[in-house]
Amino acid sequence: MTTTAILGKSRLDRVRAYVALTKPRIIELLLITTVPAMILAADGWPGIGLVAGTVGGGALSAGGANAINNVVDRDIDARMRRTRRRPLPAETASPREALVLGVVLGIAGFVVLWAVANLAAAALATGALGFYVLIYTLYLKRTTPQNIVIGGAAGAVPVLVGWAAVTGSVGLAAWLLFAVVFYWTPPHFWALALRFRTDYETAGVPMLPVVVGERATAIQIVVYSFVVSGAALLLQPAAGLGTLYVASAVALDAGFIAASMSLLRKTSAAMTVFRLSNVYLALLFAAVALDVLVGDPAATSVELAWIGGVLMAGGSIAIVGVTKPNTLRELGFVLVPAVGAAVVAIVVLSRS
Repeated sequence: MTTTAILGKSRLDRVRAYVALTKPRIIELLLITTVPAMILAADGWPGIGLVAGTVGGGALSAGGANAINNVVDRDIDARMRRTRRRPLPAETASPREALVLGVVLGIAGFVVLWAVANLAAAALATGALGFYVLIYTLYLKRTTPQNIVIGGAAGAVPVLVGWAAVTGSVGLAAWLLFAVVFYWTPPHFWALALRFRTDYETAGVPMLPVVVGERATAIQIVVYSFVVSGAALLLQPAAGLGTLYVASAVALDAGFIAASMSLLRKTSAAMTVFRLSNVYLALLFAAVALDVLVGDPAATSVELAWIGGVLMAGGSIAIVGVTKPNTLRELGFVLVPAVGAAVVAIVVLSRS
């Protein structure tokens, strides 16, 4: 379709295309983690103005990143059944329009966050945009099965943005929230990749199920489910959360691990695990917010801290063991989450 034909679309069609370019469902998930992080940082409700401004600025930045991602990935999207109806392969918008939209939204997000919150929050959001586009989309996604492990860091930054918007800095509890999202991302996305393995193979994208197979992917999903569960438990002593959060985290962790382990029996349950992973993250962060707003006084549990620490430290070893990297580059990619998990466990336990 020519540019003239695209311009001939109705105004409503073009608006729909622009909205689709920002991938609003992904933005919703990112914002689910931002507000609870702000509540925890403020030890209460931080104010409607700051919350609205931070959420709005974060949505603009995330939308900008997603729009630019559409430009870079348009060749891949055109070859995959799951994505071929996106605006660029469907030719309801042009690459130039998508790029301009992405840049404008990214700049707007920076300005809004700086004006409403502070420079730290604005810089973190813009840094996440750059990381997502330059590191994940342009490089990692097309070159390594560990793409979503490292690249997923961009999706974990909104919790840091929310925390920084309230405090102007980033503390230990903020990094624990970051760790929860960071280690949640691989099992979440690999479950989706299991369902659409053929799509990724056709498009030439080295997602984990394409490279190592379904069984090995299921094993790695289970390992990461234990690691993220450990991070969720360590958040309690790091942030001083109470009984409401502890009960929620233990129940959600058990459910997420059980769901992940079901893939060892049948990988056809991948989409169920994918959907449950969304529920897990949403409810876990809701528990953070509710514990701060209506929960009982904090009482640090040393036993819980050690359980979380063992899960993360043991998981760090298991990550290297089950991944079996065969090049120095892949070893480096694997060591990032492995070492990170061990460091988080050591730091939190040393302060408990």
